Amino acid sequence: AKADLFVGKQTILCPLQENSPQDTDLIEGFWQSVGSVVKKISCVQHDAIYAAVSHLPHILSYALMASVVNSEDADQKLSHVGAGFKDFTRIAASSPEMWRDICLGNRTAVLKELDQYLLIVNHMRKLISENDGAGLEKLFNKASKARQDLDVL
Repeated sequence: AKADLFVGKQTILCPLQENSPQDTDLIEGFWQSVGSVVKKISCVQHDAIYAAVSHLPHILSYALMASVVNSEDADQKLSHVGAGFKDFTRIAASSPEMWRDICLGNRTAVLKELDQYLLIVNHMRKLISENDGAGLEKLFNKASKARQDLDVL
């Protein structure tokens, strides 16, 4: 344990109607007392947000691992993985049971995010098949800039 483990870290509270304001304030006060930055959002907001920024990345990581492992030259491919592949698939080593339950429990929001992702992937596939380097670079630049901007948050 570290005394500063939660300092500056985000904690999300999703109060329900049956939670009294006093109980919610007590929980919020606890997390603030250990240095956490507390945000309150509804359960619906939580499910929509985390389907995109947590659940989808886990699904994609599992999917990439499954794609490589199921290929006929899986051993050859896996013997050549580098840091990028390991970074991207690190979360595929997490609990399959937990992520099964999360995907099924948040099915509606997860499916919405998967559909959006598939639109982007299909667009990228089209750009590659049409040899559209300018289109790919534009898409990559937008994504790269957005990712770089995360480091300032």
